[in-house]
Amino acid sequence: MRVAVVVSSLALRVGLREVLNGLPGVQVVAEAPRADDLPWQDADILVVAAPGELVGLVESTETLPPLLLLGDDPGETRMLSVLNAPAWGLLPLSASETELEAALRALEEGLSVGAPALLRGLLRQASALEAADSAPLPDPLTGREIEVLQMMSQGLANKQIGLALGISEHTVKFHLSSLYTKLGVTSRTEAVRAGARRGLVVL
Repeated sequence: MRVAVVVSSLALRVGLREVLNGLPGVQVVAEAPRADDLPWQDADILVVAAPGELVGLVESTETLPPLLLLGDDPGETRMLSVLNAPAWGLLPLSASETELEAALRALEEGLSVGAPALLRGLLRQASALEAADSAPLPDPLTGREIEVLQMMSQGLANKQIGLALGISEHTVKFHLSSLYTKLGVTSRTEAVRAGARRGLVVL
């Protein structure tokens, strides 16, 4: 099993590498403090313990390998459900070698797994999001914001959206910031999904 590791802390990265390489049939083939610096495409499983790195992975157009997140930040864990990955896992940083191995084996089989306490929190967040989606937006999106959201759902970059609408890239970013706030999201992927759930965009 080839594993790529994204861990911001050098000490934690070295320790995790030693633990993973000590597991039967597991080999760390790449490691980096940031996902942008890692050739994770060659890995069977991606292990991430770096705050903020899931944002870039969520917005990646490439299909990710199964991903194991180590951490318990609610903002990070919420992104797991919108990852373009076949399976994901969620464990605390204090996970034991046995728990790490069990999670990796499950991910290898295409299963999504996690520590019960963390999964319960993730399910509560999902329920809260569903309830929020069924309620009208306190501050509805403007016609222009809906246009930007629709074009974003089609995979257009900010510059392309600006050219299509005859506005500057700076103005596109302003509309994006506004609609992110109104939809209560933090990324393009989350915005598109929230817009689709509310019937604001057609995928």
